[in-house]
Amino acid sequence: MELIRTYFGDLANACFGIALSCGFFVGLERLFPRHGGGVSMASRVKAVLFWSVNASIMIVIGYGVRALWDPLGVKPLLPTLAAGLPAPVSLVVGAIAAAFIGDFFYYWCHRAQHRFFWRFHAVHHSVREMSGITAYHHFTEGLFEFALYIAPMSLLTDSPNAIPIIGSLLAWQGNYEHSPTRLNFGPLGRYFVDNRFHRIHHSADPRHFDKNFGIFTTLWDSLFGTAYFPAEDEWPRTGVAEMREPMTLIEFLTAPFRWRRPQTLAVEAPELATEP
Repeated sequence: MELIRTYFGDLANACFGIALSCGFFVGLERLFPRHGGGVSMASRVKAVLFWSVNASIMIVIGYGVRALWDPLGVKPLLPTLAAGLPAPVSLVVGAIAAAFIGDFFYYWCHRAQHRFFWRFHAVHHSVREMSGITAYHHFTEGLFEFALYIAPMSLLTDSPNAIPIIGSLLAWQGNYEHSPTRLNFGPLGRYFVDNRFHRIHHSADPRHFDKNFGIFTTLWDSLFGTAYFPAEDEWPRTGVAEMREPMTLIEFLTAPFRWRRPQTLAVEAPELATEP
């Protein structure tokens, strides 16, 4: 009974977060729209449904993963990344340092998703009306991210999410990177991922394929040769020719399991097989 109460409490918190993000980004995208970045309300409503169902499943998966992982008593090799500094400063500096390290693990996790687990990750890339709320993920991605990102990072250091404010800002950065707002990081976009940099990662233009894997900083893309810094007016279409964007909840849940690699990229969406 206690587990059921905990589950519904976690689900309520997740749904509150989805509603808050939706309200914030709808407002942001209406107040500061980018030309050519329009998103229909129908697309947003569909995304809220997908996110809510995704959250309900991911919470259950998370309980199972923790039940297996927590008894191992894993202790990070570097519990603090800012030793010797005053406590408040140490926490903030350590969390920011962990964000850079975490992005290193996420970078390689993200590349693995494109190389080995594409049928699952392609659900995320199939979205054509991309925004701060419509860029949903398939629920299976949580398993891959735990194995390839969360678990390896926990062996090295604590997550920046240990600092709730910084963790929340990082989570919202992930939403913002998909937003068609004209607000961007300006010159800081050379160092930190904004919506222009990440838009290239979702581009339907073959020139942009397998670029810009980082989610927090551009550092790892620059070091490993996958960085593509867009021009000021570069704003490509998004989507993938080989997977149709899910239109219903059933399509969303089953898309990776129904996917078959086409013989050509023009099979299902010829308009996405050409340059935007």
